[in-house]
Amino acid sequence: MQFVQLKRREFIALFGGAAAWPLGTRAQQPERMRRLGVLLNITADDSESKARFGAFLETLQQLGWTEGRNLRIEYRWGAGDAERIRRYAAELVALSPAAILAYGASTVGPLLQATRTVPIVFTQAVDPVGAGFVDSLARPGRNATGFMLFEYGISGKWLEVLKQIALGVRRAAVLRDPSLTSGPAQLAAIQAVAPSLGVEVSPIDVRDASEIERAVGAFVRGSNDGLIVVANPLTTIHRDLIIALAARHKLPAIYPFRHFVASGGLISYGPTLLTSIAGLPATSIAFSGARSRPTCRYRRPPSSNW
Repeated sequence: MQFVQLKRREFIALFGGAAAWPLGTRAQQPERMRRLGVLLNITADDSESKARFGAFLETLQQLGWTEGRNLRIEYRWGAGDAERIRRYAAELVALSPAAILAYGASTVGPLLQATRTVPIVFTQAVDPVGAGFVDSLARPGRNATGFMLFEYGISGKWLEVLKQIALGVRRAAVLRDPSLTSGPAQLAAIQAVAPSLGVEVSPIDVRDASEIERAVGAFVRGSNDGLIVVANPLTTIHRDLIIALAARHKLPAIYPFRHFVASGGLISYGPTLLTSIAGLPATSIAFSGARSRPTCRYRRPPSSNW
């Protein structure tokens, strides 16, 4: 991930007002409580999300911001439910926070519909320009900026790696959420490399756990089948079910993030999410002037995890 490194005082100055005073002066003044909204597309009890936000809070504290002392964080957990995310987006905006952290592309659109003034910093957005979140990576042009998760070319790499670990794969199912704007482009990148690898690609559109179980079972025909799980909130929330189905049907499967492997999956290829969210406070949490801060794209080579 390409980070825009900010010095300690530069970051604190983003809060404005008293928060921008030198640390020695601030120690003599009453602490001003700032409010930060956080909208997530996953569940509150997800083990991976707990690890990520532990790192996030630790970095905030290193920068002089401690929850309960000079920072109040309002969390809302969308759990992959579009209607709930829209409702929570409106709730957070109504609280008039200094900024809102949008975790996952599915949370950014509802927030931008709810406000054009509150700074929004997103993470894990696959295509922020194509989705209309920013005008360009260099010049966002709106009240949102943040971190681009990865470029679509990585999606094609999932099929390449799957073929390397399971040479006999001739058919591959792509498990995806059809409601996401990034879905067609991810599938197109996979289909682009499929002919050269001799693999027939079949998209499987799913919206809940029951559809996942039914669709995977219907896809399986024999020993030449494989499974590609693309990056979206639905597959993260239901990763234990997906991993169990792959094992039950003896499907070699590749996943987008290493926490799938930690949960028992075969292999993953993609960025380390813990690193990206831990770096957010020191880089892109723009408590004012989000338009002026470039959107960062993934540059460090992705890694495979077994």
